Amino acid sequence: MIDIVIDPLPSDDAMRRLWLAAWGSAGPASFESILKRSLVHVGAYDGALLVGFVNVAWDGGIHAFILDTCVDPVYGRQGIAQRLIARAIEVSRQRGAQWLHVDFEPHLEELYRKAGFGPTKAGLMRLTR
Repeated sequence: MIDIVIDPLPSDDAMRRLWLAAWGSAGPASFESILKRSLVHVGAYDGALLVGFVNVAWDGGIHAFILDTCVDPVYGRQGIAQRLIARAIEVSRQRGAQWLHVDFEPHLEELYRKAGFGPTKAGLMRLTR
């Protein structure tokens, strides 16, 4: 059974293992400072093993932003991402966010539409090469 946990503050090692599995890279040097500034972050656990994650960054006011939704591919197609997003939405609302933004790649559109996100126009600029 997969448990969904609010603000778990996973270790850098646990995050790096998941990040490598989901994204194919090690991610930031440290996740701790990022998570401490989040409105909420949600982890999915199989026992002690972090198998899914979503972070909600915010502007300190009414706007929040879904970031880094990921699930270990071994645990894919079980609805874990949908559960993570649903809890992130619920807790973001409880903590005062009035708007929740998300940007995503085209292959993730169905996931976010099912979660209730509507289409918007947005811009994106890569600052590093």
